[in-house]
Amino acid sequence: METTVQVKNERIEVGADQFIGLFGIREENLPLFKDELGVELFTHGGEIVITGEPEKVDLAKLTFEKLVEILLRGENVDRTRIRYAIELAAEGKADRIGEIMRDVIAITYRGRQVKCKTLGQKQYVEAIRANTCCFAVGPAGTGKTYLAIAMAVVAMKNKEIEKIILTRPAVEAGEKLGFLPGDLAQKVDPYLRPLYDALHEMLGVDAYQRLVERGAIEVAPLAYMRGRTLNDAFIILDEAQNTTSEQMKMFLTRMGMGSKMVITGDVTQIDLPLGKKSGLVEALEVLRNVDDIGIVRLTHRDVVRHELVQAIVRAYEKYAAKAGERRGARP
Repeated sequence: METTVQVKNERIEVGADQFIGLFGIREENLPLFKDELGVELFTHGGEIVITGEPEKVDLAKLTFEKLVEILLRGENVDRTRIRYAIELAAEGKADRIGEIMRDVIAITYRGRQVKCKTLGQKQYVEAIRANTCCFAVGPAGTGKTYLAIAMAVVAMKNKEIEKIILTRPAVEAGEKLGFLPGDLAQKVDPYLRPLYDALHEMLGVDAYQRLVERGAIEVAPLAYMRGRTLNDAFIILDEAQNTTSEQMKMFLTRMGMGSKMVITGDVTQIDLPLGKKSGLVEALEVLRNVDDIGIVRLTHRDVVRHELVQAIVRAYEKYAAKAGERRGARP
């Protein structure tokens, strides 16, 4: 007995600008939509014809409609956002696609709007707002540091805090500090460079320098935090996976009145000596039930760099999971 496969057709009309925004000038995104949605697509002018299994056609139509809403707001939709929107729709969260890039978090000195590009980033920003201390754990490219700095700059402009303090542990990833030229300040500068870059983008180099000169911004290695109490400050600890337990406890107890802390890191990129437990890993265990401390875990889905970065992160996650299964299977 033959099984009849149902086929459904749907038509969507979109404007010329939205059509280009979805598919690209040469329709280079068309194969991506076909592969990810599992439907046939035929385009002509501003018309999109969707053909396939009814459920998949309905999902595709809903995804297109939500992406068009984003385009009509004046936002761009790249290949990473397309994949993310399709994933959300497949999970029954299509109504949340419209939340992507909706709220302006900050505006850079060049006038560029900083927005959350994923629901994970939105959760992260909300956790910073709602808690005095917030941990953000996730892979490279998820905006952990950049969004924290954006929030810190906004807090300073709103006069909610008086000072921004950014710090990192100076732990080498294969290169020894002693082999680098210059004095201590010059030696640690490469470790702090990503923090400088983000501040320069948010404030501009001139404004940044003025704030540094008057002591309103401080960028320093973690060792410089010992013995201090930090009041009325927005304090960001970056690359926290490379702190020891002692360093993490020291940092967390620097919290003063009127201050906010954000701790970011990637527990898959620990550069500590073998056998040394990461202070970040320990802190996530110790503090998970403490009030006024938020913990946000970002994933490959929240990567907002080149789409290949997302694929690389996902491949490493799968490899690590399989390696863990193999270790667990050994007698």
